[in-house]
Amino acid sequence: MHLPASQGLVPRLLVRATSPSTNAELVALARAEELPAYTTLVTEDQTAGRGRLDRSWVAPAGTALAISVLVVPRTPGGPLPLERYGWLAIAAGVAMTETVAGMLPTASVRFKWPNDVLVGGRKVCGVLAELLPARQAVVIGAGLNLAMTAEQLPVTTATSVAVAGGDPDPDTALAGYLGNLQRLIDGYLAHGADAEASGLAGRARELCVTLGREVRVELPDGRVLEGTATALDADGRLVVNGESVAAGDVTHARLG
Repeated sequence: MHLPASQGLVPRLLVRATSPSTNAELVALARAEELPAYTTLVTEDQTAGRGRLDRSWVAPAGTALAISVLVVPRTPGGPLPLERYGWLAIAAGVAMTETVAGMLPTASVRFKWPNDVLVGGRKVCGVLAELLPARQAVVIGAGLNLAMTAEQLPVTTATSVAVAGGDPDPDTALAGYLGNLQRLIDGYLAHGADAEASGLAGRARELCVTLGREVRVELPDGRVLEGTATALDADGRLVVNGESVAAGDVTHARLG
């Protein structure tokens, strides 16, 4: 994979011809050595990727980009409080939404809370964050459908940059994402993890297609919450019927 635009954007860029899981590989490396913040591991052939709720994420080799980034969040006052980590995943969703929108300038590109990126309502990318408590860090993984044909898409609700009419260049996608991600996270941290002051909260509200929608949220404790998604709270949690949700499987009600 030739990545001239991406080289130099992060302190360490690890390119793999193939990887079972870029998240698992980067997590293992970060536990074994003191990697610098924003170390990135990327491949076009991930053979055992995982999404939310341990769902598998596999794509034909050369058709998708799996990206994992080590984030070591420090504010001017010290390490980022754990309750504010939710904004890091949202920042990744916003960063990828902005990146895909740049590759598809005439398309409607939004993100579904917390961090699925949609093109015309169809999923083009998912994001998964994994905590590393011992390092007070997080690995943020993103799987972007780039060159998949319509026949290669795993479900009818998915799409790819190519299917949507864009140029599926991996270097363009990676460079755009890494630049956007660092800008958003660095700004958030520099403002003391104040998402409003940094502009992250406002940008997230602007791009989040979930807000204002009727939703069904399957919560980790087995409960199901249904109602209108009205806001993102100070910790990046989705507010549904006045209840703040930190994690859950969100389904949008059909419009019309």
